[in-house]
Amino acid sequence: MPINARIYKPAKNAMQSGYGNSRGWILEFESEAPVVHDALMGWSGSSDTRKQIRLRFDDRDSAIAYARKNGFVVRVDEPRERNIKPKSYADNFAFGKVG
Repeated sequence: MPINARIYKPAKNAMQSGYGNSRGWILEFESEAPVVHDALMGWSGSSDTRKQIRLRFDDRDSAIAYARKNGFVVRVDEPRERNIKPKSYADNFAFGKVG
């Protein structure tokens, strides 16, 4: 049975303005065992330990090459590009500004 993996580029942290820890690519394994919920403690767990592994790569191609070398079936999620609308600082104090 092939091992399913997902390769993606992490999003920028919403709490900071910088792009730290979001430059590389991550390979994550998809869970094959069902998640079991423990009603008493409120925990959830699984017998699949591969879900805990996250491999970091500098670029997309090296992540794909590693996955193919090890026989993983990969799904690559391309990052969405930000659409930045440049505006002037003076627009914050415009006379006709609403809101």
